[in-house]
Amino acid sequence: MSLITVEEMNMPMDLPNPIADFVVANARLDIDGMLRPFLRDAVFIDNGKRFTGHAAIRQLFEEEVIPVKAIFTPETVREEDGDVVVEGPAHGDFPGSPLRFTYRFTLVHGAIKALETTV
Repeated sequence: MSLITVEEMNMPMDLPNPIADFVVANARLDIDGMLRPFLRDAVFIDNGKRFTGHAAIRQLFEEEVIPVKAIFTPETVREEDGDVVVEGPAHGDFPGSPLRFTYRFTLVHGAIKALETTV
């Protein structure tokens, strides 16, 4: 498996490390790599559905990301109310692909504490 770097994805270079690590792992469809930047008790809210903790987030990745090969490509990044907001398209084998998403990350101690995605 070839590794994909932040530079190859043309991501904004000012992404905090845990977010960059998540995005690069997502581009490889690497569940363990996608999960690694999250705190053990992190919360992932995916279009209103709440997943708490590594086991629930892993299940989300296994059931809704990997089967459709959903890969998010950041185009913009900004800080908003203490969170990092990243926007861009996600493409894969799902209806309407690509869809434009907003990812709102809450970081604590160099890790992802919360992530909310909306279309």
